[in-house]
Amino acid sequence: MKNNKVFVITGATGVGKTTIARYLQETYHMPRVITHTTRKPREREENGGAYYFETNDSFEKNHYLERVMYAGSKYGSSHEALALAWAQSNFATIVLDTAGAITYARELGEQAVIIFVTVTHPDVLIERVQIRGDDPSIVQQRIASPEFMRDVTLPEALRGIAYQLENDDWAKTKARLDLIVTDVMNGRSLPKKSKL
Repeated sequence: MKNNKVFVITGATGVGKTTIARYLQETYHMPRVITHTTRKPREREENGGAYYFETNDSFEKNHYLERVMYAGSKYGSSHEALALAWAQSNFATIVLDTAGAITYARELGEQAVIIFVTVTHPDVLIERVQIRGDDPSIVQQRIASPEFMRDVTLPEALRGIAYQLENDDWAKTKARLDLIVTDVMNGRSLPKKSKL
């Protein structure tokens, strides 16, 4: 388990974290670390798909690397879910906000490969979120939130640890991502301070 890695994809809303995680899952067969929540499943959501859906009691039985309360529901990623992903492959992936990424880096050390995703022009993020079909008033709330402001720039705690990946052009993003993954899988590491 010591050689196992989890690719932590982090950054602001709209940078393409889910697209990048999906690419890693499909191209490199990395299982996704499924997170837990006490919120009720939406239509067509199944337990163990998008989330492990928990009661307040069952949620507390897990051992969390990080957890948050959001809109009245608990969310967290557990050691148990990480172990399940690593049972399928030595390399797994998870999408987290920067606060969660900092926790993963602190708790897992070099087992956490932090990839901070950004774009050259932050105004592109608003367009991407609107294209996604999110309600315009919710988009404005999200863009004005302290969490968005926190996640739009690389936190001090991740400097020198995280790979920085600009996602302006998907073909270039994939090529840079492939370089990171290949080096990590082969036991090499790129100079972390370099911007990819």
